[in-house]
Amino acid sequence: MEWNVYGHEWAAEMLKEHITRSAVRHAYLFTGPPGVGRRTLAIRFAQALNCTEPPEPGQPCGCCRTCQQINRMQQADLSIVQAEQEGGSLKVEQTRELQRTLSLSPYESRYRIALLLRFHEATVNAQNAFLKTLEEPAPKVMLLLTADSSESLLPTIISRCEVLRLRPMQLDRLAGILQDRQNLSPADARRLAHLSGGRMGYALRMSSNPGMLKQENDRIEDLLTLLSAAYRDRIAYVERYRYGDSRVKAYETLRVWLLFWRDIFLKASGSQVPAIYLDWQDQIQSMAGKVSTTTIRACISDLEDALVRLDTTNVNVRLLMEVTLLDWPKLTA
Repeated sequence: MEWNVYGHEWAAEMLKEHITRSAVRHAYLFTGPPGVGRRTLAIRFAQALNCTEPPEPGQPCGCCRTCQQINRMQQADLSIVQAEQEGGSLKVEQTRELQRTLSLSPYESRYRIALLLRFHEATVNAQNAFLKTLEEPAPKVMLLLTADSSESLLPTIISRCEVLRLRPMQLDRLAGILQDRQNLSPADARRLAHLSGGRMGYALRMSSNPGMLKQENDRIEDLLTLLSAAYRDRIAYVERYRYGDSRVKAYETLRVWLLFWRDIFLKASGSQVPAIYLDWQDQIQSMAGKVSTTTIRACISDLEDALVRLDTTNVNVRLLMEVTLLDWPKLTA
């Protein structure tokens, strides 16, 4: 079995070399946008570390009992730690419980491995509690962390990890892989490559779940409707869809809106950077002719700020959504 981490072959080769040279670190941090493949890479590394029948050093077989269990994230010496739901908080109690688990010797494998997913969701107290584990790791313990970026973590966490920064792949390459792997038409593969922004995992999820694409389209239709709506109707929209009840729902909506405004700015400025929403180019062209680049930049900046506040503060979600919409220009239909 190959590592199968498209776009991150350099990282797989580096990790494989660490294993073959017996030079593995005790902690690795995989960063990059959601869906870029950071969890997949971490799992492949865990398989390579504990595979019982490696075809060559640093190469997992993918078939042995340990490899299959790790792939399902249900192996005896693998601990999974993450917030209860995406957009939630990884709490200090979870890191303290992990410390107790990691103090035990491996049950049946070479290493006892902890996979801490979306560690950017860890509270400051949880990160501080985890520092002791990083500073004084038990023998035969491997710590694998994933996060959107290292900037959201304490510097003391980052300094004790080997950091691998994963990037989206080129759109043409991803489209080609999707054609071969998912048996998609060239047009569908190109559309998914653009919608995912070059993120393999996100593209595969959209390919297997048509509902994700419908949700994106619904959010864009909402954006276009809200731009011509009265301010009271924008407030009513936030209440009607109960955005105050779900930070994740609000985050995903704001993310789509930000990317759509980005496409409008690219069109208005004459940029040759590839667009994301290929199916909405007529609407994007129309809006680019109605809104000044100064206003577009302001909308993008407000959305970026809103996403940061959602991710890092205990902001009132409903109020944040309302303020964001009230700051948008009002356009005629």
